[in-house]
Amino acid sequence: MLSDISPLRKVNHDASPLSSYELARERLHVSAIPDSLPCREDEFEEISGYLESALQEGTGTCIYISGVPGTGKTATVLEVIRGLQYRSEQEDEDIPAFDFVEINGMKLTDANHAYSLLWDSLNHDSNNKKKVTPAHALELLETRFSDEQENGKTTVVLMDELDLLVTKKQTVMYNFFEWPNRPHSKLIVVAIANTMDLPERMLSNKISSRMGLKRINFQAYSHQQLHEIVSSRLKGIEAFEQDAVEFAARKVSAVSGDARRALDICRRAVEIVEQQSTKKTVTIGIVNQAIKEMFSSPSVSFIQSLSLHQKLFLVSVMQRVRQIGLAEIEFGDVAQHHLHTCQWNHLEPPTTSDLMRICESLGQARALVVEGGRLDLGMRITLNLSDEDVLMACKADRIVGRLLVNFNK
Repeated sequence: MLSDISPLRKVNHDASPLSSYELARERLHVSAIPDSLPCREDEFEEISGYLESALQEGTGTCIYISGVPGTGKTATVLEVIRGLQYRSEQEDEDIPAFDFVEINGMKLTDANHAYSLLWDSLNHDSNNKKKVTPAHALELLETRFSDEQENGKTTVVLMDELDLLVTKKQTVMYNFFEWPNRPHSKLIVVAIANTMDLPERMLSNKISSRMGLKRINFQAYSHQQLHEIVSSRLKGIEAFEQDAVEFAARKVSAVSGDARRALDICRRAVEIVEQQSTKKTVTIGIVNQAIKEMFSSPSVSFIQSLSLHQKLFLVSVMQRVRQIGLAEIEFGDVAQHHLHTCQWNHLEPPTTSDLMRICESLGQARALVVEGGRLDLGMRITLNLSDEDVLMACKADRIVGRLLVNFNK
C-alpha cells in the first residue's frame, strides 16, 4: 500500500533512470516514505489493533506514545492511519469512515491554537467556515463532545510533539485527554511525546490515572535495528559495502539510537563518493569521514571548547528537559541537578553564584535561551543546541563522557 503513495515511486518519472548513487540519496532522505517500517512491527500491530477496535466500537479513547526522538513514533502512527484510511476507502466493513486531524506542537505559536485547528477540521462540512478564536473554539468543542452527534463519524487526532503543547495550567493537555472519555465524543487522541511520564508530571497521578491512557513506549534503536533500517532502504542498490552500514549503525547507536541521524550520515557518505573523481562504493572510511564532518559543526566545536562545568551545565539542562518533558525549565532545577551530579561523582561543586555566571555565559553565546530581566532561581532557560551535538561533543571529554555512558540506556 505504501508504495502507491511513496515519493520514491514518483521521482524522475519522465526523466532518465537514476544512478545507484542518486537513488541511494533519495531513499536515504529522512522525509522519504519507505515501502515499510522495519523494527517497529510490534508497535505497529499494537497501535493498529487498538485504533481498529475503537473505530469499530465507535468509542473515544486516548493512546499515549513516548520515546526519544528518531525512534519512529510519528512514522509508525502515520503508517497505521494510512492503512486504516485505505481500508475505509475500500469500503471495508470492519473500518467505518473517520476523520483524521494532525496537530503538531512544533508548528503552533500558542498551544491554545490546537482548539481552533481541531474545530476547523471537525467543521469542514459546514457552510459556515468562519474562523473562530481559540477561546470560542474551546466552547464549541466542549458542547460538541458533551452532546450526542447526528453525524456518527469518529475523529482521530494525532497530537505530535505534545511536549511543546504544555501550558502553565495544563488545560490543553487536560482537555484533549479528557474529551475522549465522554460518552458521545467519538474522539480518539493519539498523543506523541519524548517523555514517558509527561501526563503524571503535568496533570498529577490522580488525574492521569482517571483518564485511562493506553501507553506505548518506543525504545531507542539498537545498532542491529539501525543497520536493518538503512539496509532496507538500500535494498537492490549496490552503493555501500556492507560493513560501512554496520559501522554507521554502531556509531549512531552509541550516541542516540536516532534513525534519522543514521540516514543523514549514510546520505552524506553517498554525496562524498559522488564528489570524488573515481566512482566507488561507500566504505567505512567514507562513512567515518561523513561522521567527522557532521560532528565537526560549529556547535560541536563550541561545546568542546567549554570548561568542565559549562559542559556539565549543558548536560544538566538536557537531562532535566528529557526527564520533565518541558522545553523551558527553571535555573534552580538545573542548578540542583548539576550539584547533585557533582556530589554523586565526587567532583568539586561550584557555588550557585558560579552556576549563575556559567548560565549567563552560555546565554550570551546563544547555547541557551535565558529569560531576560531576572537573575534568580526561577529564571527560565531553554537549550538552544541539539541533544545530539551536546552528547557528541561531551562524550569526548574524559569526565563528562563517563557521566554520559548510561544516559541513553
